Amino acid sequence: MKTLIVAAHPTIESSFIHKRWLEELRKYPEEFTVHELYKEYPDEKIDVKREQELVDAHDHLILQFPIFWFNSPPFLKKWLDDVFLSGWAFGKGGDKLKDKKISFAVSAGIKSEDFSSTGKYKYTLEEILRPFEVTCHYIEADYRPFYAFYGAEHNPSVEEVGVSAEEYVQFVRSL
Repeated sequence: MKTLIVAAHPTIESSFIHKRWLEELRKYPEEFTVHELYKEYPDEKIDVKREQELVDAHDHLILQFPIFWFNSPPFLKKWLDDVFLSGWAFGKGGDKLKDKKISFAVSAGIKSEDFSSTGKYKYTLEEILRPFEVTCHYIEADYRPFYAFYGAEHNPSVEEVGVSAEEYVQFVRSL
């Protein structure tokens, strides 16, 4: 079983967390394929057929991204719109993602306690990511809970990020 990690981070080189996560995943090429959207398509012109073939060739799919304004980076949304097409991902004949395990790996700048009904932002991260979960249900994929790193804006230590990278690998393996 091989997992495709579609990473969407517009400034990955300056990302302490996502860059480290990808480094850890790349240690296991027999298990994981790392696919960086912003590096693959700097002009944001997606080769839809190629992307669909890549998704088809893997057993599981992880979408990895930083939370941007309580959502994904815009290029990931474009990727979903362009790749998850009617007749392929849903609708008549659109069963390519049916029962495929799909999950998300996200970093949030704020601390976990701020993501609660009594916290600063009044919503949990689960609630903020609900549209992605609903998308998985719509395409009849096997939605799995997400992996998250909280507090990215609060200068996490090298050790904290290293532990999260190792935990992330275990999380993906557990799908």
